Amino acid sequence: MSSSNRIITVNNIKLPIDASFEEAFSVASVFLKKLHIDIEDAEFSIYKKSVDARNKSDILFVYTVAVGGIKEKDVRRVSDNPRITLIDPCAEPYCEFGERIMAYPPLVVGAGPAGLFSALFLAEHGFSPILIERGERVAERTAKVKSFIETGILDTSSNIQFGAGGAGTFSDGKLITRINDPLSSYVMRRLVSFGAPKDIMYLARPHIGTDVLAPVVERIIDRIIELGGEIRYKTKYIDSVRRSGTSVAITDNGEIPYGALVLAIGHSARDTYRTLISNGYSLEAKQFSVGMRIEHLADDIDRAMYGDFAGHKALGHAEYNLSHNTKERGVYTFCMCPGGEVVAAASEDGGVVVNGMSNHSRSGKNSNSAVVCSIFKEDYGNTPEKAIEFQRSIERAAFIEAGGGYAAPIVTVGDFLNDSAVSSPTSVIPTYMGGKMNVKTVSPNAYLPKFVTSAIKNAIVDFDRKIRGFASESAILTGAETRTSSPVRILRDNFTFLAPGTDNIYPTGEGAGYAGGITSAAIDGLKTAISIIRTYKPL
Repeated sequence: MSSSNRIITVNNIKLPIDASFEEAFSVASVFLKKLHIDIEDAEFSIYKKSVDARNKSDILFVYTVAVGGIKEKDVRRVSDNPRITLIDPCAEPYCEFGERIMAYPPLVVGAGPAGLFSALFLAEHGFSPILIERGERVAERTAKVKSFIETGILDTSSNIQFGAGGAGTFSDGKLITRINDPLSSYVMRRLVSFGAPKDIMYLARPHIGTDVLAPVVERIIDRIIELGGEIRYKTKYIDSVRRSGTSVAITDNGEIPYGALVLAIGHSARDTYRTLISNGYSLEAKQFSVGMRIEHLADDIDRAMYGDFAGHKALGHAEYNLSHNTKERGVYTFCMCPGGEVVAAASEDGGVVVNGMSNHSRSGKNSNSAVVCSIFKEDYGNTPEKAIEFQRSIERAAFIEAGGGYAAPIVTVGDFLNDSAVSSPTSVIPTYMGGKMNVKTVSPNAYLPKFVTSAIKNAIVDFDRKIRGFASESAILTGAETRTSSPVRILRDNFTFLAPGTDNIYPTGEGAGYAGGITSAAIDGLKTAISIIRTYKPL
């Protein structure tokens, strides 16, 4: 590889939060010159930026600066330096076409991140995929969500879980991933090309926000169609059959012959799980988590984490990621939404589900996060059916205990820690259902297993030691948070991604149990598309 393709990073550059990118570049330049590195043709860019708030009297930004154009001899000479990392540039994923002939276009089920990126990559390589989605396009879906908040009438096909963009469209649009995969940079770059903020390329905790993510989703779909693909909304996948050697998908909107089937169904497609189980597909139960959403005043979290720097325009609202482990199980915060709201995320009649959402500006009064407890397979019986029913039973209990009508059960943290449920909200007003106070004070023990509430109680006390005020009496807990991840995994071959016993069915993404968020689901969808391309010729 030539020097023009080699990139090094200079790590751990700490600067005041008012410093410019140019100052970070200057520090990197001085460091490299001290190592006698020729930087005459070097190009500098920000590779990563994070916050160091351990010392609240001196909060810093920590930069990693990428430097391109370094001579090969210099690259080799500094490769062992602890502050230097050698990285390869983000290239387009590459794969050779296969030899099998695909008689019909590939069919992608589900327009969440896995389905969208799978369909996009297939379209870009000449496969003209058909994308089906049980929900609606973004604008119509948004209207259905608004109507649900205003009327309490749930559309079980088009809601916060189902529709263009998947569940992540109505979230914080977080792009954090715990997997170390080179395709992460590719996904970020593609999102930026469709209108996502450029800072997602380097922020340690990148997010898009619901208001920005929605048009990004629309542009991806427009590009798929422009390249010869097709999308059919209000089309729910029901089953697959073989007729005279042709694979056919049965939907509630007609039959669709296909050459390959990508099952990117999302983690809430319980009816599809049931069909797959009854048809003999190999599914296994897996660990997941359940709990509640905790809401604080955003300003209180900011002060607790940033001290006198709270409110600084360079910092924005503070974020946290907390965990507490006992000998038996763990409790952790998940999908933290600074300046966001708790949303009604039900997709089945008679069940209450909550999630968190925020716009790109994160300008809401409250900050919220899931506080969830690990659920092991032994807790519910270690079968896919029992895993799904465990989630559903909590959702239905929350619905009943809150009085029906999709009101949510709430409790103040003060009451929760004191084993009571009598206090009304004071300084922290619940944002569920748009802050319409469609809530009822209920003990979480009424809808969550006692071992879950006990573990969360201990964790909140521990979290208060890490973030002062986390256990504030006025903070609000809203239930039930049950859709943190798929409760089951659809088994597949590790190399081909094919479901066992099939030759053209590819389970993928979060709904198949192989991802946990927007970025990892998109990566899994890409890998699935690559596997298909390696097997088949373009149409």
